[in-house]
Amino acid sequence: MRTGEALPAVGEVLAALATGLWHWNTATGLVTVDAEAARLLGLPAEQATLSQAQVRSRLHPVDWNEISGVIQLAVAEGTLGEARVRIMDERGRVVRVGRSRFHASFDREKRSYAVTGSLQEVTEPTPGTPAGRTAVTGDWRRSREAFLLDAGRALAEARSTEEVLRVAAGLSMPGFSPDGLAVFGVTGDRLTIIGHHGHQPGDEGPFTHMALDTDYPAAEVVRTGRAVYLSSPEKYKERYPVTWPLAAHFNRQSWAFLPLTVAGRTMGAWMAAFTYPVAFTPDERSVLTTVARMLAQALSRAEAAESARELTDGLQRSMLPQLGPEIPGMSVAARYVPTGGGLQVGGDWYDMIPLPNGRFALVIGDVQGHDVRAAGLMGQLRIALRAYASEGHRPDAVLSRASRFLHGMTFGSLDEDPSELRFATCLYVEVDPTTGLLDIARAGHPDPAIRMTDGTVLARPTAGGLPLGIDPDADYPTTRITLEPGETMLICTDGLIETGGHDLETGWKRIRAILEEHDGDLEGLADALVQAVHGPSSHHTTGPLADRREDDIAVLLLYREGESWGRGSSYGQGTATVRPAIRRTMMSVAQAEPERVAVARQHLRELLHDWTSEDQVDSAVLLLSETLTNVLVHTDADALLLAEVRGEPGDRRMRVEVTDTSDDLPHKRRPGELASSGRGLMLIELLAQAWGVDPRGEGKSIWFELYESEGADGSGGADGAGEADGAGGADGSGPSDGS
Repeated sequence: MRTGEALPAVGEVLAALATGLWHWNTATGLVTVDAEAARLLGLPAEQATLSQAQVRSRLHPVDWNEISGVIQLAVAEGTLGEARVRIMDERGRVVRVGRSRFHASFDREKRSYAVTGSLQEVTEPTPGTPAGRTAVTGDWRRSREAFLLDAGRALAEARSTEEVLRVAAGLSMPGFSPDGLAVFGVTGDRLTIIGHHGHQPGDEGPFTHMALDTDYPAAEVVRTGRAVYLSSPEKYKERYPVTWPLAAHFNRQSWAFLPLTVAGRTMGAWMAAFTYPVAFTPDERSVLTTVARMLAQALSRAEAAESARELTDGLQRSMLPQLGPEIPGMSVAARYVPTGGGLQVGGDWYDMIPLPNGRFALVIGDVQGHDVRAAGLMGQLRIALRAYASEGHRPDAVLSRASRFLHGMTFGSLDEDPSELRFATCLYVEVDPTTGLLDIARAGHPDPAIRMTDGTVLARPTAGGLPLGIDPDADYPTTRITLEPGETMLICTDGLIETGGHDLETGWKRIRAILEEHDGDLEGLADALVQAVHGPSSHHTTGPLADRREDDIAVLLLYREGESWGRGSSYGQGTATVRPAIRRTMMSVAQAEPERVAVARQHLRELLHDWTSEDQVDSAVLLLSETLTNVLVHTDADALLLAEVRGEPGDRRMRVEVTDTSDDLPHKRRPGELASSGRGLMLIELLAQAWGVDPRGEGKSIWFELYESEGADGSGGADGAGEADGAGGADGSGPSDGS
């Protein structure tokens, strides 16, 4: 070529050098080759776009796997990759050997590789020589360092023995890759197979429980702690004639057996077997030795982690009891999920305790913390609660004694580290399965919730005291409610409510929606509650708080059989029924508890959460407040509230009844313009569709009713259904009656 003449095209130069070009995009799975590259692959000499399967069928399987590993190494190094490949014909015979140099890039968004390279035919080296490596022939040491860095990172991230073995099976070593792998362990004086790759199921049979004194390479490695390299079948047969027949049928050409050593102790052996001759040069032995050390460390960490998980799981299972025998007329379901603190054990617990009086107790609680100390305190506190309950104490006495017990354990020592001081929340429910009566004592714990027969869910505020362990002389008042047939009670720890960035208000709304929408059985409901806050779907219902830390979860569900409900299912007998169109709530308001009037108003609003007319709901709440306050102000008796809703949506009837033990009947008055009392019955007569006063054997009952169908069209007012005619005592007025 003369000076000043134009350079020939790149394609012409490469064609003159018998060098082809190719491009591979792993996102599309297509490989584009020019005419020369197609010829070298044994295809027609013309440009073509091939699938990965077409190209793979032309390359030796070992070489294809090694190319994939070299591409990853080249990207990790930021350098060119180089590989020697054997090209085969349709019958699987090697027709030529090629060398390819390429540049690879990685697309993080698509998680795919784009590789562009050249392909040239070279002379096949003599097998078994250092030049006979079938993959990387470029900078061996740089490839080795990049491979070891990648392998170390992958093994360090493995968290179980299964993951470690999977990572080991996927390692593509620079210059040579084993076709078969096996990891041997030691149990007593025998070898065991921990895992293997590249073999058929059942192939490990002859090598399982092999005695350590057997004439077998892995056994010798465990005995001596020194590696064994066998570069040919002849050397294997010569050195281990007794066990050679066991290895002969695998048709391998070279083997490496290396000790798995941790802290000077040989815990097993690693076998790498090859289908082609390997000379095991110093560099190759160095790579194998380093991988064996990393594999031993990874297996040791995985074994320790699995032992810790097994220990904590066993500890938790031993601390959490199995629910007792079936209870006539009732069903119980429970769940425990240790999610907080990174441990599989925590301070949450539940229990069901048979009582001497024929009843049983449900207990749920949460000891502060998520560590082993919390779990230990939980176990001791649970045993103490069972002991106090089994002695026949009432709920308030059980919690008082438990609080004194925990205070003595955590606050009793003057030398106690302040960071080790702990308290516990607890909810104790004594259940009478015959009547459905629930006597509840609460120590700083979330209130129970009741799901009624039609699916309506009410939180049931109960009286409570301080968490256990803070004050040894704390009192825990008892609240009595009734679980009606077909109703379900939920008690839980705060982990069910507040997990996922929720506070008590938003978390309760999430749980309430699950309770109202679920149509399965009791066990299915327990699973649905846990999945809603802990499963994959919980990521779609995160709360408003930035803190997304999780907490342990304990859940107890109690269902009273009777009027079963559900679309095609029942908690009790599994019979298909229709939900009864009735819901009710009952609570007492004592003279010394005027603050419970506000609780009663909230109860009524929750009972009427889906009522058509908001005005009627406001009217009902106002009239309830008037009747309750009338009892507290004008009598010396306590008030008992019974609120009930019957009928189908759109045509329901609401009835509110307030009963007291006073015989004084209210009467209607005509208060003056400036009077501060005397308007209670006037409001009832004006706002209620029906009302009345019913004398009882001891005391009286004031009631009023509202009809949803009449409220929907704006009509209202009294219909003359009832009027108080009694004299003396209360006048039916509300808070303005001198209170």
